[in-house]
Amino acid sequence: MFKSMAWFKSYLKKHWKDRNRSHKAELRKTFHTEIMSVIYKLPTMPTCKFANQKRNIINIEMIRLRDATIADLPLLNHWDEQPHNIQADPNDDWEWETELLRNPEWRKQLMAELDGRPIGFLQIIDPALEETHYWGQIPENLMAIDIWIGEKEDLGKGYGTVMMQLALERCFANPAVTAVIIDPLQSNVRARKFYERIGFEFVENRQFGDDPCAVYCMTREVWAGISGLK
Repeated sequence: MFKSMAWFKSYLKKHWKDRNRSHKAELRKTFHTEIMSVIYKLPTMPTCKFANQKRNIINIEMIRLRDATIADLPLLNHWDEQPHNIQADPNDDWEWETELLRNPEWRKQLMAELDGRPIGFLQIIDPALEETHYWGQIPENLMAIDIWIGEKEDLGKGYGTVMMQLALERCFANPAVTAVIIDPLQSNVRARKFYERIGFEFVENRQFGDDPCAVYCMTREVWAGISGLK
């Protein structure tokens, strides 16, 4: 039985040493479901004051989310070319021309607007249903989020904090959802600190295609504690 996150890390250190890549992949597949079941029990983070953060930084009512449409294609292509977005996501092709015309039940693609001006993009998916199986074998009742701030000038202003709160509210509005997961690059220190500050817990490092990522999770219990919801 999977006992704790510390136990799992100890197991990896002991049993993954000198193993070949394919065996590592098999071990990861075997224990991934167990890792996700354990993080559901992670404690709340009393130092994270998500609700207070958003009041101190920016009025949440100034930012709204709307569905992304094909009319957003030129702007999203422009954002794709911005150095800070390339650095955060260097290898993915979002295929905007095709994907903006689709609306699968397992995904929402959203534009964030500040007083009517687009400032960022959010994607929310059900990783168990997502058709490319990017997350591999994964438990049901999770949601995964991708988030961008479009222009460098809009970084560091609290917009991402509000966008993430709005996204989390959407995710946890479904009572079946037990946790939300994200996967920034291991090297993206700024993003990782952002996620940790708002309440996400580090789970594991994991390779997704060409990208070495850090998997983080926020459980419903943590969200309830920092949002004031029950």
